[in-house]
Amino acid sequence: MRELVILGTASQVPTRTRNHNGYLLRWDGEGLLFDPGEGTQRQMTFAGVSASSITRICLTHLHGDHCFGLPGVLSRMVLDGVDHPVHLHYPASGDSAVRALVSLATPGLDLRLEPHGSAGAIADGLEVQPLRHRIEAFGYRLSEPASRTLLRDRLAEARITGPDVGRLQQEGRLGDITLEDVSVPRPGQSFAFVMDTAECDSADALADGVDLLVAESTFSNDDDALAAQYLHLTAGQAGALAAKGNVGTLVLTHFSSRYPDVRVLQEQASAVAPGTTVIAANDLDRIPFPKRRRVS
Repeated sequence: MRELVILGTASQVPTRTRNHNGYLLRWDGEGLLFDPGEGTQRQMTFAGVSASSITRICLTHLHGDHCFGLPGVLSRMVLDGVDHPVHLHYPASGDSAVRALVSLATPGLDLRLEPHGSAGAIADGLEVQPLRHRIEAFGYRLSEPASRTLLRDRLAEARITGPDVGRLQQEGRLGDITLEDVSVPRPGQSFAFVMDTAECDSADALADGVDLLVAESTFSNDDDALAAQYLHLTAGQAGALAAKGNVGTLVLTHFSSRYPDVRVLQEQASAVAPGTTVIAANDLDRIPFPKRRRVS
């Protein structure tokens, strides 16, 4: 099962209809919680998200609207008896703040602190890139390797059954039959999370070719001076990021409270990304992962 559960979409100030940040990516057997802002534990209850489903927590940076919900989420996991390891990824420069937040949580969780200070892989299929914000910040990208899908009719024609199927997948050849003879390419899927940042090459790298991109859209194009001052993206810049990367679906979030109606932000992003599905997220939305792309 792969889906994105939106727990909060506000930026610095929560509103009557928008909680602080919080995003849960269900990715097969993993649950990755990104940037749990204040109130995330309560939003999990509204969304029907079980604390036991969380296996990793990923912080882009240590501004409060992206991390103040961490102690509550961790305490809830203890209360619910979570007994599997939980990996907490965060910028190394925020280590003292993270340790302070963690110290507020109820003890008893197998929590593994995993700070990172540079670009690169931090777990199987998960990588980070530095962003351009007022404090050290990183974006995340989760990628599935490409593989191949076996075709039953071709396997039957080649008279390959039982354990021989596994052997063919592992070794790539069985006698005169190759894996390519009985299968078709299966492109890997990918996800990127680009939060507080100005435009930068690292954001481009994170978004390149992904199926689903979550990107901040704090300001309208009309407020581009504010975006430049505070190192945030406008809606148009988020759309341009998606267009440049040939992104399948763009989810806009992290909205300033100055926009009670975010449809204008969706329209501005869509105008520069005509080939991308653009969604302006609302709290408690559940967004299915896009269908796997076909190999051309």
